[in-house]
Amino acid sequence: MECKIDKPYPKVAVEKPNKKYAYILLEDYSGIVSELSSITQYVYQKFNKFDINEEFSRTLSQIAMVEMKHLELLGETIKLLGLEPRFVFSDKYNFLTYWNGSFVNYTTNISDMLLSDIKIEQEAISKYYYDISVINDMYIKRTLYRIIEDEEKHIECFKMLLDKLS
Repeated sequence: MECKIDKPYPKVAVEKPNKKYAYILLEDYSGIVSELSSITQYVYQKFNKFDINEEFSRTLSQIAMVEMKHLELLGETIKLLGLEPRFVFSDKYNFLTYWNGSFVNYTTNISDMLLSDIKIEQEAISKYYYDISVINDMYIKRTLYRIIEDEEKHIECFKMLLDKLS
């Protein structure tokens, strides 16, 4: 099962530095629902369920690699916007909060894992659409739309795996 889209990513660029936009993207980079959280969740799942199904393991690895590319794109964009891309995000009180391992869902039931994976991909897509609505930079929007395409493909792959378990 192919879980990545065969389409190039746009060149990372911004219209001009903008720290407000950078703080918005920090949440996608390393917030509770973020590329970093997705990567760590999928790696955890792969190492804890690798013996169940080769396709499951391969799919998780492939999706984690795509999420790493997203992390790279967001990190480069945050840097161009004028912030250092640290593993922090602004919480609802505008305090910087560091990423931590409690953001990972540590369930070991394979169906629950896949349902959790689908949920975080859906939440990420919703967050990216929100970001697109508040960020007025055509380069950032282009990157976010491309990331959304991957996230939609990941949902499709997780749903196919879930169907195979039934």
